[in-house]
Amino acid sequence: MSSPKFPEVQGGGSLIVAWQVKSKKVLVVGGGEVAAGRILHALNADAQVTVVCPASGLNEEVAFRVSEGQVSHIDRNFEPTDLEGADMILCAIDDPEASTQVWKLCKEKRIPANIADVPSECDFYFGSVHRDGPLQIMVSTNGNGPKLASIVRKKIANTLPANMGAAIENVGKLRKLLRDVAPNPAEGPKRMKWMSGICEAWRLEDLVQMDERDMAALLKHYESGLIPTLGEVRSNLPVHTV
Repeated sequence: MSSPKFPEVQGGGSLIVAWQVKSKKVLVVGGGEVAAGRILHALNADAQVTVVCPASGLNEEVAFRVSEGQVSHIDRNFEPTDLEGADMILCAIDDPEASTQVWKLCKEKRIPANIADVPSECDFYFGSVHRDGPLQIMVSTNGNGPKLASIVRKKIANTLPANMGAAIENVGKLRKLLRDVAPNPAEGPKRMKWMSGICEAWRLEDLVQMDERDMAALLKHYESGLIPTLGEVRSNLPVHTV
């Protein structure tokens, strides 16, 4: 029974989270085009990536990353011992039987795994991702239509301002400075409310232009809870309540 007060439960989805794999050991089985995409995702997340695949099976991109030392390379086919110490497995090989064997071994060792093109043998899926600096937007079809996910992602990206990433970077810097000004955990709700007010009141263009001097001047208004405009910050004009 549904209630108008609360969101309706929609089963069949995935729990979409931002998985922190910085410095974690990610093993990629395979070296083709799909593996190249998986490797890039892992490297963008600052993971320690190892590729296990015969050198003859590496495509141009993966071979480049191996030659540049961006990833470690095991020049042979996958062996069960390769799983030792791994935090995540990304399997992308054109051998269903071998892929299933990797999946079963991962289940036994409780290592999260993604077996390319086999949704039933995945602990998680890769979506279509838009990246602009710290901004990441992922569109997932829960394994039903990767191409459609790409189309939707492009439509969303086309609606965003080109400088969205720069605005987010500045907001992140301001948040860190604010924590130095008001480090007490009890200040948490007030910090969140004030930062939310700035994000809602300031134009995107103002957030992009904001520099460290502006941030320092802006933080002087935190205690009062007032939110000045960028013009008021730069000209020291009296602040009006927003």
